[in-house]
Amino acid sequence: MEPWEWDEATWRGKVEKVRAGRSLKPKVWQGGARCAVALSFDSDHETNELRDGGESIGRMSQGQYGNRVGVPRILQVLKQAGVPATFFVPAVAALLYPDEQRQVIAEGHEIGLHGWIHEVNTKVPPEKERELHFRAADTLEKITGIRPVGMRTPSWDFSAATLKIQRELGLLYDSSLMADDDPYELVEDGEATGMVELPVEWIRDDAVYFNMNRFTAHRPYTPPPAVLDIFKREFDRAYQEGGLFLLTMHPHVTGYRSRIFILEELIAHIQQHDDVWFATHADIAGFVKNAAAEDERMVSTG
Repeated sequence: MEPWEWDEATWRGKVEKVRAGRSLKPKVWQGGARCAVALSFDSDHETNELRDGGESIGRMSQGQYGNRVGVPRILQVLKQAGVPATFFVPAVAALLYPDEQRQVIAEGHEIGLHGWIHEVNTKVPPEKERELHFRAADTLEKITGIRPVGMRTPSWDFSAATLKIQRELGLLYDSSLMADDDPYELVEDGEATGMVELPVEWIRDDAVYFNMNRFTAHRPYTPPPAVLDIFKREFDRAYQEGGLFLLTMHPHVTGYRSRIFILEELIAHIQQHDDVWFATHADIAGFVKNAAAEDERMVSTG
């Protein structure tokens, strides 16, 4: 049937499969901070080419740049600024560069799930999607010694089976959806799940401004200073509202000499505000979940 032929139960069921539930924005952040900042880096490396069955040596070399130059440069910026971050890593990228993952963990950052080979979840049968996510979790745990507690789906592609699989994995949070600026609880088929969503948005993603693929329409179109201005404005409003500022960047995109200043200057701008909490995604998700539980307890006890 075509979409215009669906009955109400069909289209409503699709809409309500996974929805934003109650807001988990706390009254105040960790340590009395006004605003929380979650910096994240998707270390896709060669999987951007591999997931489509590609064999372009050129595109895979760009992925290798992410490991050879991008991640080290980003880690140096984070170390100098003294701030933690979360790296979302496809399992195949982790297998290609296990020492990179161990260094990320050793320097106090978090590693989260990002698929097996950066596959598109909606193109994978549900039973295979489940197997890939579980295999990816096992792989990252074996490499780093820490089992991931959060997921960012590759390309933020979220299938009808994804949330169920995440709940089977026992994850604390997801960071793939876009229903709010601030954290919220995920609802599946009308049921509150307890899963925290740390929402993303293409506006706060470096790839949409800088992607380059000579065989497609992808071409860099925004000057780096303009991207920095966009990110600053997103933070400034998050700070004004007492909310969450979550940024997604990619080592093979932002790691270049002419772009790394965006991260450096953005962090410096944020650090001009004393009451800001830089944290990993896991720490933020844990905090808002615990704060919501405490609020419920206080209400129930009067």
